Amino acid sequence: MAWHLRLLEDTLAAGAALTLPAPDVYNRICYVVHGSIGVGAETFTDDTAWHGKGAATLTAGPHGAALWRFELVHDGRAIISCQGRTLLKLTTPVTLAPELLLRCDSVAFPAGGCAFLHTHQGPGIRCLLEGGIRIDTDGHSTSYAPGGAWFESGPEPVFAQAADRPSRFIRVMVLPAALLGKSSIAYVRDEDCSKPKSQSYKGFVDAPITLD
Repeated sequence: MAWHLRLLEDTLAAGAALTLPAPDVYNRICYVVHGSIGVGAETFTDDTAWHGKGAATLTAGPHGAALWRFELVHDGRAIISCQGRTLLKLTTPVTLAPELLLRCDSVAFPAGGCAFLHTHQGPGIRCLLEGGIRIDTDGHSTSYAPGGAWFESGPEPVFAQAADRPSRFIRVMVLPAALLGKSSIAYVRDEDCSKPKSQSYKGFVDAPITLD
């Protein structure tokens, strides 16, 4: 069975709902860019993330909600839209190992900070929250503004250069289960391993998952 990792942007007015049926998507993370959502008895506000599998209803709070919805889906699964606007930002096929975890975190840089040439142990989608960033990989250099999304395969080395202002992106990666609570980064050049690192991290979700 082929799998895709995709990123959607949901814009909901106050009280509007995103109703997610169980059969269509197997693991989801909804990051709250702004506003709030209620899921059952829980409330998620700015800069928090909900993770779920199966049916769920996400209801926007009194000021609405802007969400980035990351989904791990079978190839060809239909997109579920919210009561508002749903935009597909990025979708890409992924190759998955048997035992997995789904990780959502953010990576922040000071003005002019960088991430030395590195790899990760699994694929993932990133979306820039603030600032600006340049991503160099596979012989190409691409710059992103807030809201820009890109995919990193994991094994392909990447160099990241932040703009001349503080910058931060949200990412969701599919990683080997053995990395629960551990970093997935590996620096390509030995001399970079001992250098001070400018990036900092904030974790939201680090959850073992099963694929049906």
